Amino acid sequence: MNKKIPADAFSYYFSLGPGRSYEAVAEKYGATKRGVADHAKRERWSQRIDELEQRARAQAEEQALESVAEMNLRHIREARFLQSKGLEGLRSGRPELLSACGKLVASGLTLERLIRGQATERTENVESIIRREYDRWLVREGGVRSLRELAGVGARDPTVRAQLALEHGP
Repeated sequence: MNKKIPADAFSYYFSLGPGRSYEAVAEKYGATKRGVADHAKRERWSQRIDELEQRARAQAEEQALESVAEMNLRHIREARFLQSKGLEGLRSGRPELLSACGKLVASGLTLERLIRGQATERTENVESIIRREYDRWLVREGGVRSLRELAGVGARDPTVRAQLALEHGP
């Protein structure tokens, strides 16, 4: 049972998939498990498997990216088609179409923005916008540290009054 292991043994070993074993290769070629293990070590089967699997993963990822890119292009074309049909209806001036065509344009715009990764609706509430702008104003106006320091100014400044009302109630 000391047969020479053929050159295509690695291909067979790789084709066995995740359940591969030197024992299965030895059985197929009528060799010993030890002989296959020595042969595999000399020919770097383990490293070659890792390289092939890494290339296969990279290729699969590339194909997935291309597929998503193609889908996004198709969806953008469809979104623009919706927009163009909606605009045609709006231009027709027919009152019975105005509402439906307006919705069609809005849907197309929302879909295109979503595909392009843009916001499709307001994500901030008014209070957080006021806080952000006020904080920015405080930094720009000399680094005032807190609203308490502005208590005297607050009575005169409507922005400060609004901020104080938000934080402390009316």
